[in-house]
Amino acid sequence: MSKILSRKITPAPMPADLSVVDLIDGYFTAYNSARLREICHLLSREVMQEGVTVAVSLSGAMTPAGLGGSVLAPLMRHGMIDWMISTGANLYHDIHYGLGLDLYASHPFVDDVKLRQEGRIRIYDIVFGYDVLLETDAFIRELLKAESFQKRMSTAEFHHLLGKYLYEVEQQLGLKHSCLLSTAYQCGVPIYTSSPGDSSIGMNVAALALEGYQLMIDPSLDVNETAAIAYAARQTDSGEEGKSAAVIIGGGSPKNFLLQTQPQIHEVLGLEERGHDYFVQITDARPDTGGLSGATPSEAVSWGKVDPEELPSTIVCYTDSTIALPIISAYILNQCESRPLKRLYDRREEMLETLRRDYLTAQAQQPTQPTIAIAQTVKQAVPAPEPVATYPCGTPIRKEHRNGYRRESVEV
Repeated sequence: MSKILSRKITPAPMPADLSVVDLIDGYFTAYNSARLREICHLLSREVMQEGVTVAVSLSGAMTPAGLGGSVLAPLMRHGMIDWMISTGANLYHDIHYGLGLDLYASHPFVDDVKLRQEGRIRIYDIVFGYDVLLETDAFIRELLKAESFQKRMSTAEFHHLLGKYLYEVEQQLGLKHSCLLSTAYQCGVPIYTSSPGDSSIGMNVAALALEGYQLMIDPSLDVNETAAIAYAARQTDSGEEGKSAAVIIGGGSPKNFLLQTQPQIHEVLGLEERGHDYFVQITDARPDTGGLSGATPSEAVSWGKVDPEELPSTIVCYTDSTIALPIISAYILNQCESRPLKRLYDRREEMLETLRRDYLTAQAQQPTQPTIAIAQTVKQAVPAPEPVATYPCGTPIRKEHRNGYRRESVEV
């Protein structure tokens, strides 16, 4: 029989006492429910195993809905998220919970003009006071004045420090459950942001720069560190071959920043071409508009982002992430043993040094590449710099002083 006919649908009356596992295995039979079931099976049976490095990219307003602390944080504690890339907005709204501030479930059919007059903010059906933003901004700005922030750093180090201080605040407030940033700090999970300036966190960093503070977020550090993590995933601590899994919640810039680690390794650095071994995405974006959010795993193969031999291990489910994420998480927490924490944050320098060493070695061993035509054309088009006259001490002679007098402009 053809492999296409792989699973007979056998309807059975739903019992009253149904577990989440039985619900998914028995009643998610077709369409996107079937894709959700396949994701649950792939993650629980293959991905959440020893030797697989799991990366999660996060976009969409997940943390305002509370999913940072309620869903993603438990996955981290059970060793099921090794590193993350998130929008800055998700991390900013996560801080609200770490500070003990209140957000409320409402409905989308409200008078936004009235909300503005009352000093309230709306994210679809979530409502909270404007003071939540002001208090969070004040916390961020005061914290970022600390000496530990006055340097150049990656977003992983930046978020690690934020998480450290948020954890202390949570302890002082007696909060029972940690927010996502605090949990990542405790578990040694590095969290990157693909667009550091595109959030209220980045806006506050920029404001402090106007005051003369020295915090500098360096995107190049992020590109190299994330590539180093993906590169290190190819080998386990025992020396055996490792695998890399990309779990994408939503799409957008975090999705690309996660997937581009592989082209960075082979296209730019000239190291081994392979691609991520597992690709799972929850999205509502269509593939036919050309946007990255809806781009399929097979398209990613053409870029070298996904291993072509692992296409059977790629699944896309077209649904709301706030529906899928709790269901998937409940399933794998029920079905999988906790994994040891990799604490990749603590190993960043070690992994980066391995990437740097292998890159420089590969560069030294590569024959000189011929200059491609367009680069040669650009090179020829750039005029050689004019020689600069100098005094005996080496100071350049300004043209207007070359003849001993200042040349005045002449009006015509």
